[in-house]
Amino acid sequence: MDRDSIGSLFLAAADGDAAAWKALVEGLAPLVWSVVRAHRLSDADGHEVFQTTWLRLAQHLDRIREPQAVGSWLASTARHECLKVIQASRRVSPVGDPEVFDRIADEWTPEEALIRSEETDARAEQMRHLWQAFEELSEACRRLLRVLMASPRPQYHEVSAALGIPVGGIGPTRQRCLRRLRTLLAERGVR
Repeated sequence: MDRDSIGSLFLAAADGDAAAWKALVEGLAPLVWSVVRAHRLSDADGHEVFQTTWLRLAQHLDRIREPQAVGSWLASTARHECLKVIQASRRVSPVGDPEVFDRIADEWTPEEALIRSEETDARAEQMRHLWQAFEELSEACRRLLRVLMASPRPQYHEVSAALGIPVGGIGPTRQRCLRRLRTLLAERGVR
């Protein structure tokens, strides 16, 4: 689907055309699923995020200013919904026996526990620098890289339709964005 057809379908769906709504969902569902899969949610959580993303679109029909960019809006909304689910799941203990955590910790020697702690701290620091650098990229780069990081990787024609980038421009744009990200990381001393 190209940006113009997405925009036309969105406007028709917003006016109550059920067939247009169905075509919009069918056309952009792979994009939403690619974002959901990239976050590696459980099947149940993934389906919940997928449905919630479309619900959010229905709730905000009157707020969409650029109908042709609804694919980008959906990708961003799906990402935010995934992050909400991930954050909420961190508050829940995944096991019924809380002592299981104590047993695992007791199996490590003090040296192993220290090494694991240092490795975890170093990895967390690296990730913090990575996401700080990522946030310094342009909005266009952040959107493109988020979509391209999806698993399974979307096809270029899907990326083109969702983001309004010519298929032939996706690879070179991706390279420029990654080069900029590497530069930002190097400035922070991150390898």
